[in-house]
Amino acid sequence: MILAAGRGERMRPLTDRCPKPLLPVQGKPLIAYHLDALAHGGFRDVVVNTAWLGEQIEDHFGHETESGARIQYSHEGKDFGGALETAGGIARALPLLDEVFWIVAGDVYIPHFLFTRACYDKFAASGKLAHLFLVPNPAHNGQGDFGLAPDGHALNQAELRHTYSTLGLFRKAFFAGLPAGNPKGEIVKLAPLLRAAMDRGEVTAELYQGSWTDVGTPERLAALNAAP
Repeated sequence: MILAAGRGERMRPLTDRCPKPLLPVQGKPLIAYHLDALAHGGFRDVVVNTAWLGEQIEDHFGHETESGARIQYSHEGKDFGGALETAGGIARALPLLDEVFWIVAGDVYIPHFLFTRACYDKFAASGKLAHLFLVPNPAHNGQGDFGLAPDGHALNQAELRHTYSTLGLFRKAFFAGLPAGNPKGEIVKLAPLLRAAMDRGEVTAELYQGSWTDVGTPERLAALNAAP
């Protein structure tokens, strides 16, 4: 599942007429990097949730990309008038997802990440509820988000914390406390659910050292497009 429902307030005025996941990096829409990488890894069935200007995303890609990704849409804007936050949006899309599924935000640039079957299968066999990919803290998030224990468990509280890349593997059971399909459109944040699951020892993580950018401002987008 690719998260693509946000308004992109910090990206204004660029996002006044274009949803952030469609903004181009090196001539290619941000979200297209994920769609292509997922298809390349053999994960061809993809759910994309939308809200702000979401019809543009469906108009651009339709239901199948040239790389072979087959897209289903969860249109939160059409159904509820706006985005449902991360956990609310995932819960809404659960009927479209497999028991274990990838999650990544449509507005991060992580061009060399490999969505591998080996990683997917390892997590599926682990019995854990979530596995997160953390990255070294960027300048705009110097305090980080979560810690990483020597045994691979993610930590809610830690002296050394890393930044959550928005990329992870999840099991449907992680969202068991929310109504399946989120029929009332409840707005639910992901971070509190993650922190509670970490305290129960149900979340693992690893540190990803490859190129990663949260394309959250026009300046960061310009820097990526100016790179050789």
